[in-house]
Amino acid sequence: MECALSLLQSVGVKSGKENSETPQINMPSPVNVDIEFKNIYLDVSTGLLSKKTKKVLKNVSGLFKSGHLTAIMGPSGAGKTSLLNALTGFSTKGVKGEIRAGDSVCELGKSHSSLDNLKSYRKKSCYILQDDRLNPLFTVTELMRFATDFKLGNLSPNLKKSIISEVLKTLGLSGTENTRCCNLSGGQRKRLSIAVELIGNPPVLFLDEPTTGLDSLTSVQCMTKLKELTRAGKTIVITIHQPTASIYKLFDQVYILAEGMCIYDGPSADTVPYLSSLGLHCPKYHNPADYILEIANGEYGKFNNYLASKLGSRHYFIEKPPVQSIEESPSKISYGKVNVIIKKPHELYRFKVLFKRNLLQQYRDWTVTHLKVLLHIAVGVLIGLFTPHSGNDASKTFSNLGYLIISAVYLCYTSLMPAVLKFPEELPVLKKENFNNWYNLKTYYVAVLITSIPLQILFSILYSAPSYVISGQPIEMTRFAMFVLVLANVTLIADAIGNLIGTCAEPINGTFFGAVTTCIMIVFAGFIVLPSHMHYIMYNVSYISFLKYGFEALALSVYGSNRPALICPDNKLYCHMRYPKEIIKQMDFKQDNYWTDVAILLISLIVLRVVAFYTLRRQVKKSN
Repeated sequence: MECALSLLQSVGVKSGKENSETPQINMPSPVNVDIEFKNIYLDVSTGLLSKKTKKVLKNVSGLFKSGHLTAIMGPSGAGKTSLLNALTGFSTKGVKGEIRAGDSVCELGKSHSSLDNLKSYRKKSCYILQDDRLNPLFTVTELMRFATDFKLGNLSPNLKKSIISEVLKTLGLSGTENTRCCNLSGGQRKRLSIAVELIGNPPVLFLDEPTTGLDSLTSVQCMTKLKELTRAGKTIVITIHQPTASIYKLFDQVYILAEGMCIYDGPSADTVPYLSSLGLHCPKYHNPADYILEIANGEYGKFNNYLASKLGSRHYFIEKPPVQSIEESPSKISYGKVNVIIKKPHELYRFKVLFKRNLLQQYRDWTVTHLKVLLHIAVGVLIGLFTPHSGNDASKTFSNLGYLIISAVYLCYTSLMPAVLKFPEELPVLKKENFNNWYNLKTYYVAVLITSIPLQILFSILYSAPSYVISGQPIEMTRFAMFVLVLANVTLIADAIGNLIGTCAEPINGTFFGAVTTCIMIVFAGFIVLPSHMHYIMYNVSYISFLKYGFEALALSVYGSNRPALICPDNKLYCHMRYPKEIIKQMDFKQDNYWTDVAILLISLIVLRVVAFYTLRRQVKKSN
């Protein structure tokens, strides 16, 4: 980046007492972080029931220096991504060994006591995964602003804006500020993925296959930008499959894996001389990267064990630093030659940012808001016309009970099925942002609930208003409020069940489980088969159906509270279901159960939301 001193002065940053609202500016040298790892092993299970394991990484060690662009290479299945996941802490299951970044040392696979050290280690780095995990609905500026708020919350808006401009300029993204992510090219999305992480100016960057899906020219441009970033002292480690000769020359260090072993570790320029010293001569005008990968694939014979043994004499010593507290403290972030002392934003501040982002996302996603609003009103009118005046017509009592159960089922289904897909769609972005310390998972979950719950309540009101009036229900504000309260709870519970299923199953299986769950709830709701007609086992099972409580509460909202007799039309000789108390009795409802049903629905909602959070957390912690 260009020197940011003039930039800070231009936006009005002064020292100490002159401007107490701006962060303190110091001029110490930036801290460089080397990544050392020693005796890394990784064993993975080969099946669900089999106890056999496969060795993916076999005693690999190395040192990745600051100011260097390091490439981890190797054929497919060599363990490149597995090593990167282990070095970043993204996946520690089955990993054993020692890793050090600066003054943080992690001993993986020994005990849970090293988890605190792992958290401290992870704060020094960020991990940019292979796929571009960016929300397509936001513009470049909006994504950068959100990242800045999450990471540099206490800086002034003008300084944040200037930092964003500098980062975009550094990565060649100037001019794309108002472009939505869905309209960016592949190379621009790759660079934007890097840009949002550079906001916090981490000393270590890990990138998994950053050139995947890019043409040769765009790949060179992307690698050139990464090479430029190392000049500021950053440690950049990437995995790459088969680079061109021009890209291979850009690497300061190459770490070649084959069959889980390291067969070369050194500068890219020394690859051919080193292999020649071992009797492996690269043909003239042949790409060194292609040649060493051909050796790793065994095209010239089996040399992997031999090459690995030649590197085995290297020793890496990881000295344990003094035990330090990992409590949060102000950190120093360097932009150019200027170091800004910032304090980690409070989770409440991050919640506000997440809240604003979720609102904007809901507004931009027309299928979530605009389309659903129109459909709920239209369906409410349609169902009301399908059961006209049945609410006060004693000859249409069963039709009106059908309207009540249909209302609950409609809102249940339209809330549950989209909810099944919500977290699976957002999970890639959530994993990346949570892993890179943008925010706490609890903060994200609460922000999602607070922005989605009012919307679900609104949907129940928009459906209820036309259908309630057209179907001839009693026009009393109290009864209508009781009616909407029940449907709102049904909607929220269905949404919670959908979220729970979505965090436990794949989207295709989740939609199936969601449909089956809805059908089971309907069967035990008490409309298709009256509770008194059920077998006693089925009767007891029916208590698991939240639609049972919802259906009873809906019936009590329109027929309870000492409602007078219904109108029996003159063309009917007799109306058996004329009296509301008789209706309640015939349906096996209890007159005073309304608030009990509502309380059960609320308790069910809270329990489901808590369980859904823990299943979501389990998914976030799982590696890709």
